[in-house]
Amino acid sequence: MPTAEPSADAALSARRPIVISGPSGAGKSTILKRLFGEFPDKFGFSVSHTTRAPRPGEQDGREYNFVAKEAFLTLKDAGGFVETAQFGGNYYGTSVAAVEKVAKQGRICILDIEMEGVKQIARLPHLRARFLFLSPPSVEELERRLRSRATDSEDAITKRLAQADVEMAFAKSGEAPHEKIVVNDDLEKAYAEVRTFILEGEAES
Repeated sequence: MPTAEPSADAALSARRPIVISGPSGAGKSTILKRLFGEFPDKFGFSVSHTTRAPRPGEQDGREYNFVAKEAFLTLKDAGGFVETAQFGGNYYGTSVAAVEKVAKQGRICILDIEMEGVKQIARLPHLRARFLFLSPPSVEELERRLRSRATDSEDAITKRLAQADVEMAFAKSGEAPHEKIVVNDDLEKAYAEVRTFILEGEAES
């Protein structure tokens, strides 16, 4: 008899996904880019959906799957996301298909999501996700980083800083599922801590 295809839940839990969260400007993209460069065949990035417009240099299907609001809400209503969030008037979400795709390739799925998404993922025990929070050393330093990249309006920066306060407080609360908080005050040190956390988790899978 032919071997049965593994179920979606079995595929998702075969390798424990890593949920990395933190304020915009904390350095998640820089650290993940370096991790994928060091281990090109070990991890798979779950590309999120968003209804916001692409920034200069961003490509559809790479940084995000850029979709219209109507398409996003249709997929959400159909149960097509493991988590969704709304920020700055835009929707963000991780699709079931994106996570399944990585898991079925035998890779560890990396999810870069916002605080509300973290809460939703934590309520899905079959994913067996591990949670890491990347924090800036201070809100003042975060503001400097956001202004230096010159991609956001003043209003957007103000909203991001306010959201950062909320996210950092949540990460330190007893309600947060984070197993590790890494403060990115030095990129080399922060990368080493993230790398160790993720590789130790692989050994436990």
